[in-house]
Formats: sequence, structure tokens, C-alpha cells
Amino acid sequence: MLKLKSYVRSVALAVLLAFVTGIAWSQVPSPKEHFGFNIGDDYHLATFTQTEAYWKKLAAVSKLAKLEVIGQTEEGRNHYMMIVTSEANHAKLDRYKEISTKLARAEGIDDAAARQLAAEGKAVVWIDGGLHATETVGIHQLIETMYQILTRKDAETQRILDNVIILFVHANPDGQELVSNWYMREKDREKRSLSYLPTLYQKYIGHDNNRDFYIMNMKESRNMGNQLFVEWIPQIMYNHHQRGPAGSVLAGPPYRDPFNHVFDPMMVTGIDAVGAAMYNRLNAENKPGFTRLEGSTFSTWYNGGLRTTTHFHNMIGILTEIIGGPNPEDVPLVPERMIPNNKTPNPVMPQKTWHFRQSIDYSLSMNYAVLDYAARNSDHLLYNIYAMGKNSINKGSQDFWTPYPKKVEAIKTAFDRDVKAGKVKPIEGFRASTIPLIYYDSVFQAPASRDPRGYIIPSDQKDFATAIQFVNALIRTGIRVEKATDAFKVQGKSYAKGSYIVKTDQAFRPHILDMFEPQDYPNDFQYPGGPPIRPYDAAGWTLAFQMGAEYDRVLEGFDGPFEQVAYGEIQAPPATDLKVFKSGYMLSAQVNNSFIAVNDLLKAGIDVFRITEANGDFPAGSFYVPQEGHEILAKANAEWGTKAEGVKAKDTSGMVKIKPSRIALFDNYGGSMPSGWVRWLMEQFHFDFQVVFPKDIDAGNLNAKYDAILFISGGIPPVGGTEMRYGRLPEENEIPASYHRMLGSITPDKSVPQLKQFMEQGGKVVTIGSSTVLAYHLGLPVANALVELDRQGNEKPLPGEKYYVPGSILKIKTDGSHPANWGMKEEVDVMFNNNPVFKFKPEAFSQGVKALSWFDTDAPLKSGWGWGQSYLKDGITSFVAPVGKGQLYAFSPEITFRAQSHGTFKLLFNTLYQTQ
Repeated sequence: MLKLKSYVRSVALAVLLAFVTGIAWSQVPSPKEHFGFNIGDDYHLATFTQTEAYWKKLAAVSKLAKLEVIGQTEEGRNHYMMIVTSEANHAKLDRYKEISTKLARAEGIDDAAARQLAAEGKAVVWIDGGLHATETVGIHQLIETMYQILTRKDAETQRILDNVIILFVHANPDGQELVSNWYMREKDREKRSLSYLPTLYQKYIGHDNNRDFYIMNMKESRNMGNQLFVEWIPQIMYNHHQRGPAGSVLAGPPYRDPFNHVFDPMMVTGIDAVGAAMYNRLNAENKPGFTRLEGSTFSTWYNGGLRTTTHFHNMIGILTEIIGGPNPEDVPLVPERMIPNNKTPNPVMPQKTWHFRQSIDYSLSMNYAVLDYAARNSDHLLYNIYAMGKNSINKGSQDFWTPYPKKVEAIKTAFDRDVKAGKVKPIEGFRASTIPLIYYDSVFQAPASRDPRGYIIPSDQKDFATAIQFVNALIRTGIRVEKATDAFKVQGKSYAKGSYIVKTDQAFRPHILDMFEPQDYPNDFQYPGGPPIRPYDAAGWTLAFQMGAEYDRVLEGFDGPFEQVAYGEIQAPPATDLKVFKSGYMLSAQVNNSFIAVNDLLKAGIDVFRITEANGDFPAGSFYVPQEGHEILAKANAEWGTKAEGVKAKDTSGMVKIKPSRIALFDNYGGSMPSGWVRWLMEQFHFDFQVVFPKDIDAGNLNAKYDAILFISGGIPPVGGTEMRYGRLPEENEIPASYHRMLGSITPDKSVPQLKQFMEQGGKVVTIGSSTVLAYHLGLPVANALVELDRQGNEKPLPGEKYYVPGSILKIKTDGSHPANWGMKEEVDVMFNNNPVFKFKPEAFSQGVKALSWFDTDAPLKSGWGWGQSYLKDGITSFVAPVGKGQLYAFSPEITFRAQSHGTFKLLFNTLYQTQ
């Protein structure tokens, strides 16, 4: 009888619990109740304003959801992350976060403690959406997944809620608002289109918001990076994108080679495991069309993307690229994709009318596959990220040689050399591909070729303020950084107090090596002797090189008076006092932040001069400021680390007085990412400027409005092209009147004559990257240096089989005497992406054309991939040419590359002043 009463009470309690839970579930509004349409309905998109309101509703009514503001966007909107897990887990959220970060950093715990923490903890999974706002599946699948996970009652969902902490992250609120409002502006749904978006969907950089994550210039990048690398450090992150390769539905893991050589193998195989869960689920649900490996272009080589940077932090970073959108579309017929193979085990057949909802359903299935995998393997994921971190700590605590391709090539080269010299006999037979171990030892036991135990960033370097920005990039990505509390010595070299130390005996060692060491991209061709295979993004990007940060590599273990900087704690340049000097002050041209102070001084109406010859510690181009500038300079010393110094005697002889230029920065309808980066950059350095469009150029009378016009990569049409097109432009009647001024294209017959006239009358045009082709339109005495002669004796561009340098860092030689190069070192690292390289025609010198920089070696590659480097020797990379009373500056390398290349910013800044 007691058992029966107990059973009845249990049933009653279960019924009551189900009833209460049912009420809670019933309070969660469906997307249709809130938005007025189902997520995935054709011809409908949700705006961010609507999405924000919905997320707030979900957090208000569901005890499973907690909404957090992780920062502000570049346009000032709230940036949200929704944390979803069981009520019991929410009650211990801080503890689970502590376990996640402790295991990821692998500090102060052994294997046994790690296993205990892994058993106690919960897997943390990041799922984002909307980073590229025109890829509309991304944010809409996120909305639908949140609703489903909060309302489903099945056992799988409960298992996920019990064992996983889900971080749902809106990756681009500003972009969603712009794109969705643009699309939904048409009342007639048949007229709705994502085409002709007038501006970039991230305030400055549009699609390049997925290229910002090892430096984190943008606010959105910093917000998400702080959660990924400092606050939570999830074991899995899933980054949704579009679009799948033609003839497939989506591309996903595992990815094609090469993967980066610094990775822990468990990260790579972890991607394989999660990928298997994803495509197995799709196959079980009869959802074909998943392609992987060489079925798509996506690899795990590149750092800097929202997904790819996580790979360097031992996270299983997942990317999928799916088809679909609010307008129905077709799955096209691509015959070679129809045959099942390892790349596409379950092909999709061509079909008419693929609907938006189908893409949402695929995405929902993949989200659940990832979450179910995490729920079933929570302890494994937590322990494995610890194991990867411990592996990194061990490698950084002892001698270790990362097997880069150049080291393997050195083994083969040494063996082949000795065979030819008769020192060893060639190996024949079935072992012909083997080489004696002595050659392995000669490379992989050579002390000089070991990986560093750490790096020291001296505080007494000329531009320490920029070096600190590099340090902050490391800190934002969760790297452990130490700071010297006193002067110290390492291996006989003295270092000053305040120097920064980055040791490699830490969990995120792969990221450290990637930021300091050259990338060694393997030679990758379609077939031997064939054309190169384009890398996923850049082949080389070493941030320390790009930023011009000075550091020392230390190959032995070392210590000193170091104190750890708290994780995530951003550093400021050391403030220095500035006494009043009646005779004035000097600012070094070597310090980037000097230009901030100079621009503030000029805006305040204070005189600024540049010295034309070196003066003690101040190189040519440094700035002299009279006593009236004390207040601004003192503030700059305190805030920007400019290190202005007083001078003992006032002497303006040998100086030139400068004044600001009226600067025009070219842009186009739809937005130029290279121009957008420079817009952000100019704002950071306090340059005043005006954004102009083709109609502004074609209208003429440019000298009345501007002194300098900037064309970044992509601004000028190629020779032989009739105009610079930015995709098909809309007609005026297709867009609101407020955007009409942005229409038009730069053309050789109308725009170039106006630019020529502008220069002839004293104006200055500054071109970067591909825009340097303006020199050819103007008929200047320069030519393409990367050519060969065909059988008829005519010049033709070098083919990719002979020469190919995709997105890599090369070293160039500069002429330090020219004002354009003031403050630069003689040898400079530049970002180079198959950029133009010039040679002068015989008449160039008599016409006053001057080389500013050039390749002085046949092996200029520092990081990345340089096939056929020898063709670059003596090629000119920048020059200045007189055009009437004015000038054309041509900088072929990407000197403003994604606002990362601090080491070459001065090449632009030096051109932006006028002399009086």
C-alpha cells in the first residue's frame, strides 16, 4: 500500500512537473508569433531590431536562456550572446566557465586532476550566425535553432541541455539590420532582392570582418574574441557561412590540405570526428549534397578568421558553407559532382526550386549533430583540449623542431648534393625513397633550427607604442604575456624594465608561433609542372613582421624579474612627462603615433615642421613643434606613447613647414573593403578626409576641393578595360535617391583625364596595390617587370607555373632619403599578393621618375609562398613620378593591408601633408 501511495505521488509529481514545464514551453513564442512568418519562409528576412526583441522575449520567459551583451558594435548596437543550457547548469555557470578555461589553458593541473575536472564540467559549444550578413541562412538558422532547443521535449534535446553549455552568438548585428531592411523594402515580394546593397555590411570592412581575428581591430571582433579566447574558451565552435560549391548543397569538414604545421594533431582529427557526426546525420535524414576535403576550397591553413583562429587555440573549429536564401533557387547540373566519391559520398541531384527552409533545416540538423556529439562526448572534449594544451606546454618546455616543409626539403637537398658529390651512394630498389637518418639529425637535431622557447619584445625599441599594439593583439587572443618589473639579461643581452616576454610553454603555443614565425606554405600545384592551387586566403601573414615589431627569439629556457599580465588585460604605452621647453619639442618620424599628435596639432592651428636631415636620435622626417604645442604633446606622451622630447635650442633652418592636405579617399557603390580599412585607419590616426565616388572624380574641378586623392587596391580599371566595375550597378530608379551620388565607375576616357588634370595643376594622387595601374593609363615611362618573351619576341606576363606569390610577406629595400620613406628602415617587410612590379623605361630618369623601393635580392620571401622569386630581383615596388606640377605616388605592396601592416603605414602617412 505504501509503495502504491508512493507511486501515485511520483506520478502526480511528474504530471505536475510536466504541466509546469508545459506552461514554460508554451510561453516561448514561436518565430511566426513574433516575426509574423516562419523562419525560412521564402521572401522573408528578419531585421536585427526584430531579432533583438525576440531574443529578449526568449530570455525573459525561458529559464534555459540567459542573454548577455558582450559589447557594442561599430554602429553602436548591442552585441548579444545567448547562453542556453539546463536550469541546473545555469545555477553553476561560473563553475563550468572556470573548468572550461582551466582545462583549455592546462596550467597547474596534472592528468588526474584534468580527468576529474572533465568529468565534472560540461562541454561548451559556440554556434554563431550572420557574420557575412548577405549570407542570410546564418542568422536565421541561429534564430530557429534557439527556438527549437528551448521548446523541444525529446530525449536528445534534454541530453544536450544537461551536458552542453551553448553559446549562441550574433556575429554581425549591424549587417543584419542593413541587409534585411534593404531586402524587405520592396512590398512586392517578387521584387525583393539582396542585390545592389549600397554599402558594406560591416561599417568599415564588410566581408573582411572574417579576416580580423588575430589582430581584432573591429569592435565586433574584440567582443567575440574576448568570449572565445579569454572568457569561455569553448571546445567546439561552429561558424555558419554560405555558399556551397555549385552542384552541392554545402561544404564542410574535414577540409582540404594543407593544414597549418603548428597544429596539434588532435585538433585536426577532432574536426574529422565532429564532421563525421554532421554528415552521418544528414545522410540518416536523407539530406544529400555534403561535400568535403578537395570537394571545396576551404582549408585550415589560414589564421585570422572567426573560425580559423580558434584552430590555433586547440578548439575544434567548424565551418560550413551552404546554399540557399530568401529567394528560391536551383541546384544546378554539375555532372562531375553527381558521382559518389570520398569528397562527396552522397551527391545531391540537380533540381528546381530549392527553398530557404531547406537550408534552415539542413543547418538545424548540423547544429543538432554537433550538439549531440558534444553531449555524448563532453568529458572527452574537455579532457582533449587539456591534452592539446599540455602537449603545447611540453613542446615549449624542451627542444622541439616543428616539421616545416623547408626543413624536410633541406634533408632531401643535402642528400641529393652528397649523392652528386659522390659522398654517399644512391639508395636503389624498393627502399629508394628512404634517406639515411644522419640527414634527419642534421636538420631536426640542429640546435639553431629549434623552435624558440620564447620571445622578448624590448621596451627600448624606437616604436614601442606599436609593439604594444602587437602585444595587445596577443592578449586579446588569450595568450599569456609577462612583463619585466626590472632590467634583466638573457643570453648575455641586456633588456630594459617594461619589456614584454611571451614564452611558448603555454597551451596556445600554435598561435604564438604563428604570430612570430614565418609561415612556410608548401608548394601546391594541380599536378607536377602545372598551375598553382590558390590558397584559401593568405599564404603568409606573420603579424610581428607586418607590424614591424622588434623582438628577439630565445632558443633556451630563460627567466627573469617577470610578472604575468592578467589574461585579457590590455596594455597601454608607458606615459612620459613632458616639461615645458621654450625652444620647442621633437617627435620621432619612426613612431607611428607621432602622426596622431601631428594631426591634433595641425587641427589646433599650431605650427609643425619636419627636419630634412637626421638630428641626433631623431631621423630625417621627424617633427619639430614650438612651445605652443606643449599641451597636446604632453597628452600624446601620456595617451599614445609618442615620447616627444624638448630641444635645447630653437633652430628651424633645414626644416620644412607642413600643413594638412584636403584628402579624398575613393570608394564605390556597394563599398570597397580596401578603402574601408583605410577609412578606419585614417580615423584612428586623426586624419581628416572626405570619401568620394566616381561621379565626384568625373565632375572635375578637383583642385578646388582636394590636395590629395587616394586610390587603394581595386580603384583603377586595368589597361584595356573600359571602366572599373564593381559588379553590375543598379539604375537610379532601382535604389533610393540618397544613394545616387555613389553610382558610376572609374573609366579611362572620362575619369583618368580628370585625375591627370588634377595632378598637372599641382594635385597629388596616391595609389596602392592594383590601383598603381594608373601609371600605365597616364603613359608614364614604367613597364611590367614580370614578363617573358614569346617565340615572336613579344613580352607576355609570366605564367603561374613560373611565378606565383599569393598573399605573403616579402622584404624590400627603401630609399630612406626620400620624404615618402621618412621614418622607415632600410629593409622593410611588406604584404604582397601578386601585386604589380615595375621596371623603368630608359626615359624615366630624365623625366624625374624616382624609385622609392625595390627588391634587391632574388629571395625576398619572408613568410608564405613565393614561387619563382628570382624574377622579382631589381623589380621596383614603389615610385613617385611628376605629372605637371603634381605627383603620382605608386605603392605596389599592400601597405595598408587590412589595417594590420603597421610597419608600412608611414609610407601612406608621409604623402598626406603639404609643405609651405
